[in-house]
Amino acid sequence: MPLLDQIKEYAQSISAEFKEKKGSGEINLVIAERKTFLSKEKLAYQARFRLDEAAKTLRFTEILRESSSGMDAGMGFKTESLRTGKGGQMESLIEQQADQFGKKYAYRFDFKAVRGKIEALAKAAGYDFQYQITAKGL
Repeated sequence: MPLLDQIKEYAQSISAEFKEKKGSGEINLVIAERKTFLSKEKLAYQARFRLDEAAKTLRFTEILRESSSGMDAGMGFKTESLRTGKGGQMESLIEQQADQFGKKYAYRFDFKAVRGKIEALAKAAGYDFQYQITAKGL
């Protein structure tokens, strides 16, 4: 089974939305929601990747994104996004940010498990896995 189909099957198994376009893919999953009097807030996980068949590599990036619709106390609209990282300082930063989101949302989501599964699928299919902090170049 082609790698892209394996990733799509995995995304379906975790109830995530999967989009594909010319060798690149995107997995989107709403992991928490909050409703208040005049607004609705969502916390979503997004993983993006590109397959390079010639080099047999999969380039991967992920992000946690908070979005809201409706009116908030400041009478405006707000969108925030926080990027995850694979190692060092960025890893501890996302842990801190996940802790902050945990104060606002009740959720249990292990983004490392998604990254690890896609990395395992890529390696099993003979692809090199390359993590990118930003989506630039995907």
